[in-house]
Amino acid sequence: MPRYLAVFNHKGGTGKTTTAVSVAAGLASRGKKVLLVDTDAQGNVSVSLGANVERSLYHVLVMGLRVADATRVVRPNLDLLGSNETLAAAELYLAGRQNRDRVLCERLSAAAAGYDYVVLDCSPSLSLMNQNALVFADSVLVPVACDYLSLVGVRQVIKTVKNVNALLHHPVQIWGVLPTLFDSRAKICREAVTTLKQHFGDRCLPPVRAAMKVKEAPAQGQTIFEYAAGTPAAEDYGVVVDRIIQSREGAAKGAKDTKDTKPARTAAATA
Repeated sequence: MPRYLAVFNHKGGTGKTTTAVSVAAGLASRGKKVLLVDTDAQGNVSVSLGANVERSLYHVLVMGLRVADATRVVRPNLDLLGSNETLAAAELYLAGRQNRDRVLCERLSAAAAGYDYVVLDCSPSLSLMNQNALVFADSVLVPVACDYLSLVGVRQVIKTVKNVNALLHHPVQIWGVLPTLFDSRAKICREAVTTLKQHFGDRCLPPVRAAMKVKEAPAQGQTIFEYAAGTPAAEDYGVVVDRIIQSREGAAKGAKDTKDTKPARTAAATA
């Protein structure tokens, strides 16, 4: 039941930022209150949304600025906590802190409670910033480009998530693996999706089809839903958004049903 979702892969070029932006925007368009956090010093999330960053995640982490004072509304129901090159200096700050893998959690937790979802775009690296993002998150969405090297990279993601659980004592899990840049005409793409389904079962989401519109949208400062609504890629990301909502709401309903049946069972046992 993802609520704090880290979009993460060690390998670059898999569509992490596009996925993070599309998921956050899709959730917001469905009436969910969403905070999108850019934990990558490249700052591509802000560019993709046509937003200028003045106060950023760096100011929240290092200078203790309130999250509310660093975020900006970029779309209805969608707030952005952006980043830029200053975030690179935050790694040095984190390295000198006690509980250095939990600083992001400490800074964001109170503000995050006011959102239905928090989506974190992570950099393609093994870094303290990514450790912080994974310790804050409850779930991980792994975009995987449909090629052989990206499949190999998934192993490192699995290892990292296991280490977060075992060494950092935080129960984050891989919620979904998302094949991206999918071309049904290419044998390697079909084989990649088959391999992912064999390894991850239902956690392998339907693939996002490759489209030039996906690459063009950031240049216009627009999401795929704004720039190319109705295209196959927009439909595919819509499916991902729906699965996220269904997963969380389904889990919440299951928990409620379990709670509601307990008194009845107790009464029956007493009788």
